[in-house]
Amino acid sequence: MSGQVRAPPTRASSYGYKRPLDLVILFVAHLLLLPLWAALWLCIPLLVWLEDRGPIFYRQKRIGRHGREFEILKFRTMVPKADRIGPAWTKERDPRVTRVGRVLRKTALDDLPQVLAIWKGDMSFVGPRPLASKEHQQLVHEVPGFEARTQVRPGLTGLAQVYNRSDESHAKLQYDLEYIRRMSLWLDVKLIVLSVFNTASGRWDTRSGKASMKEKGSSGQ
Repeated sequence: MSGQVRAPPTRASSYGYKRPLDLVILFVAHLLLLPLWAALWLCIPLLVWLEDRGPIFYRQKRIGRHGREFEILKFRTMVPKADRIGPAWTKERDPRVTRVGRVLRKTALDDLPQVLAIWKGDMSFVGPRPLASKEHQQLVHEVPGFEARTQVRPGLTGLAQVYNRSDESHAKLQYDLEYIRRMSLWLDVKLIVLSVFNTASGRWDTRSGKASMKEKGSSGQ
């Protein structure tokens, strides 16, 4: 990856397919996989609640396209009030992560409620990962050109999510800018397929945590 930070312009012709693609995937997936969707939406909340009788969802403000703030929902993966009993970032083998939460993180199913943000148009299936508002502002100050990654809607998956296994901030920016430069229907389909494979094989959440940024930033719920 190049060390030079540039803000690639987005063309309407290269971005116009995104919203139709998101809606087609949402409609087709819900029609063809309705029993699976129903099972996930019924079973996951029940398992989260049964483990410790705590809240099912975790809410957080994130930064979207052009720096606009929006709220996301995730299935809770840590003990209630985890940010009050430990650091804001998630460590490797963090004891605050619940047993159900570990499974959800490895399969990325804790992100399932973010589908609601895709329906609303706040997110896309593919794009830079939306960061918590405080973490985003810190990185804008600490990483030159970091705000350039908000030219497009944030996504559930993307180049950085799939390939930046360390979650290092400068590498994240470079992958996100590369995605903006290369953005295409084919690339989105490829990243979605890779992400489905990672979910099916439980290959997400292999990172050990990123104290350098998150000790001052967002919770890892």
